[in-house]
Amino acid sequence: MKLSIAYITASSSDQARRIGRALVQARLAACVNIIPGMNSVYWWEGEIQEDAEVVVIAKTRESLLPELIETVKSIHSYDCPCIIAVPILGGNPDYLDWMSRETRLSAEAG
Repeated sequence: MKLSIAYITASSSDQARRIGRALVQARLAACVNIIPGMNSVYWWEGEIQEDAEVVVIAKTRESLLPELIETVKSIHSYDCPCIIAVPILGGNPDYLDWMSRETRLSAEAG
């Protein structure tokens, strides 16, 4: 079984909490970390933008990423939200086992 971390940005702490609770409640993530106070500089529609954002880090199974992405997009206020998955290559075996136990086996098992 492959595990991943999904890196997500949100427009506010309230939006980040809504995303986090939805993912954990649906067992699409074992845990979500919310980190406020990030500043982003990026290109959008031909112009450089600068905004305050909140980082959301969701710990999940790779097999759940498609449903996780769709869930975030359904809640998110952005037209094109940042949702990027990074594979977990290793870590504390006890924690990785816990992640596995606290997430669904597959998107169909919901």
